[in-house]
Amino acid sequence: MEPAHGKLGVMIPGMGAVATTFVAGVEAIRRGHARPIGSLTQMGTIRLGKRTAGRSPKISQFVPLAGLNDLVFTGWDIYEDNMYAAARKAGVLEKELLDKVNKKSSGAKRLVMIWCGSTEIFLQPKAVHQSVKAFESGLLKNDEAIAPSMIYAYAALSEGVPFANGAPNLTVDIPAMHELARRNRAPICGKDYKTGQTLLKTILAPGFKSRMLGLNGWFSTNILGNRDGEVLDDPESFKTKEESKLSVLEQILQPKLYPELYRNFYHKVRINYYPPRGDNKEGWDNIDIFGWLGYPMQIKVDFLCRDSILAAPLVLDLVLFLDLAKRSSELQGIGIQEWLSFYFKSPMTAPGLYPEHDLFIQLMKLKNTLRFLRGEELITHLGLEYYD
Repeated sequence: MEPAHGKLGVMIPGMGAVATTFVAGVEAIRRGHARPIGSLTQMGTIRLGKRTAGRSPKISQFVPLAGLNDLVFTGWDIYEDNMYAAARKAGVLEKELLDKVNKKSSGAKRLVMIWCGSTEIFLQPKAVHQSVKAFESGLLKNDEAIAPSMIYAYAALSEGVPFANGAPNLTVDIPAMHELARRNRAPICGKDYKTGQTLLKTILAPGFKSRMLGLNGWFSTNILGNRDGEVLDDPESFKTKEESKLSVLEQILQPKLYPELYRNFYHKVRINYYPPRGDNKEGWDNIDIFGWLGYPMQIKVDFLCRDSILAAPLVLDLVLFLDLAKRSSELQGIGIQEWLSFYFKSPMTAPGLYPEHDLFIQLMKLKNTLRFLRGEELITHLGLEYYD
């Protein structure tokens, strides 16, 4: 694995609340004004060997990740504001903190691109998406099935630059991009950052299933007032997000394997644009479960969260892990980085393979990948060796 020498350039299409919170946050952290809470790469540890060995280094010390001081940033948006002005308008971070981190950066040796733009209208794969040749022909013809995010991804992958998709858009989840990623050894991953309501679903649903508790229905509604909420007020854009959010429970609960518990559960998701709330999203869930002898029970969850505060550390981790994958001979040529499913609502997988949504299995997959890259024993949690 190549070391992380030089500056890492982070290219960000979409300079809204998430992107500016990420960039300003990194600046604040490396100047000592804040801590990287929520970032696995900065605060997480990884167990090596047996529990009795006491080896649990920080992930940042275990694998050769780029340091925060080596990150430099650039981005694009349909609005003309620079990043500082965009961060002020987003209203996530206080003006006093932003004023401390207002600067310029340059001199990148390596690049990563990460999509932080808004959700695009719903698209299904078409003929133009099936090969690089068909896609390039479609570009010349200005094919309406080629979304703006796909053009950014095509440009990045053509240059061998890794690409992460933080929205539920189709973007790199098409055969043409898979082909281009493998050809140019450019890792890809996505899609849709797993932050508020869906994060809780991937924590709670595995718990219900592990205890064989049944589910009758799960109703979810959100209110959100930032630019993402405004975009999702459009029915076609919401359909893209809805597809991403609805698939989670089906894959975790596996109703075909457990029909008595999950065959007929009702799942509804709504997102409502409410400008006064700004970036402070509220996700409300009503969960109807049943237990022993079929007796019904209810769970109510009211998650008053900050959307960009939850998303920003995911952006940081994805940038650093994609750069690691690009420098790894074992990972750079395979295209889709399924081991990064931990960060997404709708994880990309090899064609025909269902995604793993259970947050805890995803974390095990991520950490075992890091152990594999460093030649360490994979952790199965069997534990029988302690009782021989």
